[in-house]
Amino acid sequence: MENRYTDSSDAQFNPTDCQNCHDQQLTQQTNFTCPPNTFAYIVQPGDTMFLIAQRFGVSLEALIAANPQIPDPSEIRPGQTVCVPQAATVCPPNTFAYIVQPGDTMFFIAQRFGVSLDALIAANPQIPNPNLILPGQTVCVPTGAPPSDCPPNTFVYIVQPGDTMFFIAQRFGVSLNALIAANPQIPNPNQIRPGQRICVPRAPSTPVCPPGSTRYTVQPGDSMFTIARRFGISLDALIRANPQVSNPSLIFPGQQLCIPPR
Repeated sequence: MENRYTDSSDAQFNPTDCQNCHDQQLTQQTNFTCPPNTFAYIVQPGDTMFLIAQRFGVSLEALIAANPQIPDPSEIRPGQTVCVPQAATVCPPNTFAYIVQPGDTMFFIAQRFGVSLDALIAANPQIPNPNLILPGQTVCVPTGAPPSDCPPNTFVYIVQPGDTMFFIAQRFGVSLNALIAANPQIPNPNQIRPGQRICVPRAPSTPVCPPGSTRYTVQPGDSMFTIARRFGISLDALIRANPQVSNPSLIFPGQQLCIPPR
């Protein structure tokens, strides 16, 4: 009787099956989504894990640990996705953090925010190769020289999160055009960042104080509470005497207040 049983060990090796298996594995690695605090890097011809770690200033151990989807770190191929750990970048004073977007280059970022390319590169010594930045990286963008001396009839305001030039103009009762004109150091008024210093024109009209009250110019460090205490009046009385102040919690040097009598 003919034995039709065939031992699996006698099966012929099919290199095509092995290649298909490898291609599937490569596709899975290419489509891998990198975890937080890393950014995706597409392996280029000639790359190794060691060279990638060296290029981005991270340890080889950290790079391998961030890529558990790569079973053999000694074998990576062009087109694979490697997740590069991103060290926490603390931007220096007079700069703000910008997250690199797809298609960005240092030149485009410098152009977008109105700073020189040299100044942008100098503000980012943590980037070893300015010609190679990738989406997800942090770039520190200089804010430009902050105004040290604002023009007459203006005062310095520090931009807060969520601020726009329009909101700032509205808050202080000045026109948007006047606010822009007072800040020629800002190349793009549509792009201001927290921590920037801008010059706010004082509102052209000063409050008309009722008889018996005195006019007071807000000084640095003042608040409605400290002013009320200084003049021996209640906080409510001070707020009622100044209806032109839309937000009593937000007053600035140079503003005019009416101090009611005790």
